[in-house]
Amino acid sequence: MVTELHEPGELSRLIERTVAVQRLESADTALAERLRELRHWQGARLARTYEDLAHDARQAPAIEFFLTDLYGPQDFGPRDRELARAGPLLQRTLPRGALRVLIDAIELYALSAELDQALARALPPGPICPASYAQAYRTVGRAADRQHQIELIVRIGERLAQAVRQPLIGLALRATHVPAHLAGFGALQDFLERGFDAFHRLGDARIFLDAIRARESALSEALLRGDASALGA
Repeated sequence: MVTELHEPGELSRLIERTVAVQRLESADTALAERLRELRHWQGARLARTYEDLAHDARQAPAIEFFLTDLYGPQDFGPRDRELARAGPLLQRTLPRGALRVLIDAIELYALSAELDQALARALPPGPICPASYAQAYRTVGRAADRQHQIELIVRIGERLAQAVRQPLIGLALRATHVPAHLAGFGALQDFLERGFDAFHRLGDARIFLDAIRARESALSEALLRGDASALGA
């Protein structure tokens, strides 16, 4: 169930948090390179895990949004820098449902980056494989953060599913498309539009979100035990 729980200063704190994790990566070239390897490895794992849903015409756009806009190896820097600049304006002009999606997405990015950095440091030298990944995942631990990461993904999906049932949000996004791009906030605008479109085409999101929660939770629990077989090893 989606809950409203954020106070006005939360967006500023999340932006500071993302700046901190980005600064760590920028300052350590070895860490940055290992993170690139790790995120591409994780991206390939995600594609395998959800290959069946990607072949379903209704679910494919939502899976694409999940893999490219929320939880993949892409560089979210442009979106997040725009959010840092646009934060005060967005809080005044965006529909609350759309703003909540952005805030949850920035929290997901920050948490995922922190967990990836810890995992990258725990990995042994050499190519990443299921055994080394599972052992590093277990070494890092942070089970509560891993579960929160999954719940953030699901919560974003729930918010998008709610948003597509509110015609005014769709109208607002269409109305702000050109102004947002002209003002230099195109990455933020496109992120929201892709999410809105994907969940509009999905229809009933419950099966899709239940699959993500179940698969990611089962995998996380197995990896916290150091069980590499959960990765298909």
